[in-house]
Amino acid sequence: MTPAALEKRQRRDALAIFKASLEAALPARGIERLLRVDEGDLHAGPYRYDLSRYQNIQVIGAGKASAAMAHALEKLLGRRISGGLINTKYEHLAKLRRVELNEAGHPVPDDAGIEGTRRIAQIARDAGPDDLLIALISGGASALLPLPAEPVTLAEKQATTKLLLACGATIHEINAVRKHISAIKGGQLARLAAPATLLALLLSDVIGDPLDTIGSGPAAPDDSTFQHAWDVFEKYGIIDQLPDSVRHRIDAGRRGEVPDTPKTGDPCFRKTRNLIVGSNRLAVDAAAAKARELGYRPVVLSTLIEGETREIAAMHCAIAREALHSGRPVKPPVCFISGGETTVTLKGDGKGGRNMEFALAAALALDGIPGILAFSAGTDGTDGPTDAAGAFATGSTAARARTAGLNPQQILARNDSYPFFQKLDNLVVTGPTGTNVMDVRLLLAGAPKP
Repeated sequence: MTPAALEKRQRRDALAIFKASLEAALPARGIERLLRVDEGDLHAGPYRYDLSRYQNIQVIGAGKASAAMAHALEKLLGRRISGGLINTKYEHLAKLRRVELNEAGHPVPDDAGIEGTRRIAQIARDAGPDDLLIALISGGASALLPLPAEPVTLAEKQATTKLLLACGATIHEINAVRKHISAIKGGQLARLAAPATLLALLLSDVIGDPLDTIGSGPAAPDDSTFQHAWDVFEKYGIIDQLPDSVRHRIDAGRRGEVPDTPKTGDPCFRKTRNLIVGSNRLAVDAAAAKARELGYRPVVLSTLIEGETREIAAMHCAIAREALHSGRPVKPPVCFISGGETTVTLKGDGKGGRNMEFALAAALALDGIPGILAFSAGTDGTDGPTDAAGAFATGSTAARARTAGLNPQQILARNDSYPFFQKLDNLVVTGPTGTNVMDVRLLLAGAPKP
């Protein structure tokens, strides 16, 4: 197989493997697998709910996949649902009959998000002891549930979010801060909903699937504190750059002047349950199965990958090069697979996202080396503030770019990966996928067996 033919084949296979991972992570799959109605009872994993005892069943929540989750739930419960409201990212929609959709901003919150969250909070407050609330939480819920705790304003919360994203803070660190400038995150939705019954269905976009971190844990006990949030500010040296209201609230909280988020054992969790219906692990498992079907030896590196995107890309490419060169840790044809979510420390003013930056860094690490294709994409269909899910690169990508008048090193320094791959026709564009379980990365090495 010629290098050009191999590259074409690997490109096609990578897209097929990624598609299989998306299908496995669809909310409908998870809801169908874990939820069923039998003789008037809702069975949700290990939990059972007698639907006849509830006066009202309302659906609330937020996230980029929450509309798709609501669609699957409506299919299951139908007219039993009294109503409800979901905050979802613009254009991440589904056809619903019983639950209202409110489109809002992500990753930076906007006024539409704050108004929708106010209404969600009111639904929770109004719920009584004979009501069932089902909260649908998926990736993006942190930004899509923006109800600032007074006196913090939305603009000040937006500024804080932008600051944290720009300095390369991890999702855990960002969520620790968000919970403590929010009136609904960090278990506070459960506090609002009590004494109603609350079932939270979670599509995890967080490494390790911790309940208190998915969507900033609106229905889960919060282990983080005001002191943790303050430590994040100190770690990145941004205390003096924070809005005054944010700095004063976190400082007052760590000194005990503001009540902290509810912890394990709080009475508000007595009738609250959290259930994970989808995760990155399911997506990666499906990718491995598809790779094997296409003639590759699948090797799952980890579903817990995090860290600086460029460094992660260099590590992945080194593993693939070793396999191609020496057959270690496995002989080609091989498909190395990883999941999780990396971070980008912004140093330039370009347009891109962590997956496209991974591919651009991989293009430099593989420069001139035939037989390897690197692929990285977000399972929600969006990478940063773009319409692409990610991108792919091979050993010929950097040379093609130079021929087109592009300097890959300079473009990487500017974090300008989107126009780079757009010009080379190497973007992965899926549109909204209806799911969100972090990222899937693939390194295909060698020609697959027939």
